[in-house]
Parts: sequence; structure tokens; C-alpha cells
Amino acid sequence: MDKVYISQLHVETIIGVYDFEKESKQSLYFDIDMLTDISAAAQTDDINLAVDYAKVSERVIEHTTAKPVELLETLLEQLAAMILGEFNVEQVTIRVSKPAAVQQARTVGVEITRAKH
Repeated sequence: MDKVYISQLHVETIIGVYDFEKESKQSLYFDIDMLTDISAAAQTDDINLAVDYAKVSERVIEHTTAKPVELLETLLEQLAAMILGEFNVEQVTIRVSKPAAVQQARTVGVEITRAKH
């Protein structure tokens, strides 16, 4: 299985449990690894047979900014389901970092891996 990845995709959005977090946008950074077979795209040089990381990035940004949620866990489950449903990938690992969440830490976050059944 091959891997298509996106590293440090920056999104500004409203997310958080606390009232002060709901008052202004925060930075999130996404690392996304998508397992797929790239052989058909490589043999034909056809973007339609590839996992288009620009389109994946656009969808992640759209989804993340469209309807705020409180938990990173909720957001990642939604994004994993969206990527698996809309793109030709067998498995996705998404890691999100929220650098402003804990003042004493450079960043905190959540990582999940989901696969098609």
C-alpha cells in the first residue's frame, strides 16, 4: 500500500469546550496520511486516478470551518469518515495539533487511524 500525505495543513477555526475558546478562532494543524494504491495513477499519469491532496485539503478546510464542534475527537472522526467516503483511500491517519490549548506545551492534540471495512 502506498501513502499520500498532507503535512501541517493550517486551519483557523472556532473549536473548544470553554466559552473563551468559542469567542475567537484558533489555529489547528493537520497531518494526514492516506493509504492507497497509486499504481493506476502512476501508469496513466492521470490525476483522476490519484488521491488529489489539494482536493483533500480543501475539503478538510471546508469541513473544519463550516460547523464548529467542541472536541478535536469529534472533528477527527468526522474528517476520517469524510475522507474515507469521498476519496479512494483504504485507511487514513489524521493528527491534529492545537498549539494554543496548553500554555506550557508547544502543542497538544489527537491522532486517530480509521480504515474502510
